[in-house]
Amino acid sequence: MRIAVLADIHGNLLALDAVLDDLNRRGGADITVDLGDCVSGPLWPRETMERLQTLNLPTVRGNHDRRVAQDTADETMWPSDRYAQERLTPAQRQALLALPLTLEIAPGVTAFHARPDHDEKYLADAIVDGQLVRAPLEAIRRRLKPLDPACRLVLCGHSHRNELIRIPGGQVIFNPGSVGCPAYDDDTPPAHVSEQGSPHARYGIVELGKDGSPSRFESIAVDYDHEAAAKQAEQAGRPEWARALRTGFMKD
Repeated sequence: MRIAVLADIHGNLLALDAVLDDLNRRGGADITVDLGDCVSGPLWPRETMERLQTLNLPTVRGNHDRRVAQDTADETMWPSDRYAQERLTPAQRQALLALPLTLEIAPGVTAFHARPDHDEKYLADAIVDGQLVRAPLEAIRRRLKPLDPACRLVLCGHSHRNELIRIPGGQVIFNPGSVGCPAYDDDTPPAHVSEQGSPHARYGIVELGKDGSPSRFESIAVDYDHEAAAKQAEQAGRPEWARALRTGFMKD
């Protein structure tokens, strides 16, 4: 079985289309899974949602999907979530809210956005000096405890950082990186940034062997018209997003 893994599209329709075109050139996949955070961001939330609804991919709920789906906005709502919320229909917001926290994609293959029991806490990451870095192994093991012991492969996003980790005696964790948002800052204490380091749209492909175990991983970075995406962010009044889209970094 061949599984294409998309995560953290964040309303970047141009990046999503580039990834789908690249996947098609590579022969497609048996299943394409969307790991959430579909539309939040100052880009094309409604158009991206429409495209995803047409594709009808197996999808889990990200923290921003949940936030965008709420009925009302207040001063605590993040600007990217408000931008998307204002442009989605009530039915589209309800569809985001109805997404599951976890999905079994295939026997022994579990997908979720951040952690199996939480859509907003990091699984494989820790914050050190304002940057995301890989968390200690014991911390990752502890965070995986809610999983079914039969799970062999974990597909997750949220951090926007490509990761492939084999837990000794346990699961394999695969994070493909972000399709549409190559860098972000988060001022939730402790404040930190995540930076992919280039503007490329990222996704992954996993191949399962005859016994259902993961046998091959591809981490793929696709070029696309990131300048057009950056200009869209600038028009929405988000220069920091524009910089991230152009460079994959938040700061010099």
